[in-house]
Amino acid sequence: MTRARSGKTVLRGRKRLRKLTKGFRAGRGNLYRQSAMAIVRARAYSYRDRKAKKRDFRRLWIVRVSAACRMRGIRYSEFIFGLQKASIILDRKSLSEIAIHDPDAFTQIVEMVKPYLVSQK
Repeated sequence: MTRARSGKTVLRGRKRLRKLTKGFRAGRGNLYRQSAMAIVRARAYSYRDRKAKKRDFRRLWIVRVSAACRMRGIRYSEFIFGLQKASIILDRKSLSEIAIHDPDAFTQIVEMVKPYLVSQK
C-alpha cells in the first residue's frame, strides 16, 4: 500500500499563511511555525487596537474642544453641560473640527451656551 501524502493541501495552507504574514520581518514572515504564532498575535493586537483607536480619538477631540473653550473663558465641563441644556446636538468630533477650522462659529456656539450657565449659578 502506498503512503498517502497530503502535500498539496498542506502546502496550500502554508502558502495562504505566508501570504498573511507578508512584510513581517525575518522568520516571522518566512518560517511556518513562527508565522503562525505571529499572525495570531497580530490579529489580537489589531482587534485590541481598533477599540483603543476610538478611545484615543475621543480623547484628542476632548483636548481640542477644552483648549478652545478655555480660550473663550469657559471650562469644558460647563460647555458640555450648556450644550445639553441648550439642546444643541453636536458630537465632540464635529465640535473639535469647528474649533480648529472655523473659530468664529465656535465662538458663536459658546455664546449660545453661556446664558444657560448663568441661570444655574
